[in-house]
Amino acid sequence: MEISDQLLCLFSAEIRDEDDRYVLEVPKREIDTGTVEPAETYKVALISRSASEPTNPDEPSTATHPAGEPQPPVEAGELRYVEIEDIGKQGDGIARVERGYVIIVPGADIGERVKIEVSEVKSNFAVGEIIEEDL
Repeated sequence: MEISDQLLCLFSAEIRDEDDRYVLEVPKREIDTGTVEPAETYKVALISRSASEPTNPDEPSTATHPAGEPQPPVEAGELRYVEIEDIGKQGDGIARVERGYVIIVPGADIGERVKIEVSEVKSNFAVGEIIEEDL
């Protein structure tokens, strides 16, 4: 799948049925740290995560993440815009996304907003490589 350079944010969400409409909630962090603004209109693309899709060997399986335990909120190869909030003991930048999940970004400094590609995903952290700096 090709991802447009115009992509502002990427997240997973459930669609709720409310009376005569369906509701998809945008996580608060996308407004607080992203380029998405309340009361604006955006194009939305929906990508199904059906069980019938072929399994990607790079994606974490339920075997490594037992049922009932939260899955990492990122996937290998995913592009993200993140803000570096802290510096780790090894000097790498630290960003936090959904549920406080940590993404380690080598070469990033506190306060930087960077576009990254997630290169490695573990149950409690991920590693991202900088694609574009100072956004």
